[in-house]
Amino acid sequence: MPGPRRQDERDAFALVTGGLLAAAVFVAVGAPALFGGVGGGSGHAWRSWAGFLAAAAFAVRVVAVLRRLPRGGAPGPGADVPPDPRG
Repeated sequence: MPGPRRQDERDAFALVTGGLLAAAVFVAVGAPALFGGVGGGSGHAWRSWAGFLAAAAFAVRVVAVLRRLPRGGAPGPGADVPPDPRG
């Protein structure tokens, strides 16, 4: 999609990728408790930590995306973008 990104596109991209990352972190960390490897109080602790880390990953991803993608859609300094031939 050429041209600058609109604010709602940036927000949607940040939220979707943050949600996907959070789900992956939750499953990766909570797998022992989710799939029967750990039970009882330990299982609850695993799920709690998985939820905490998933929420943290979501927040970090959303902030990182929104800070990295400028409002005007132009890449930040150091990006590999060829110069505009029009000058």
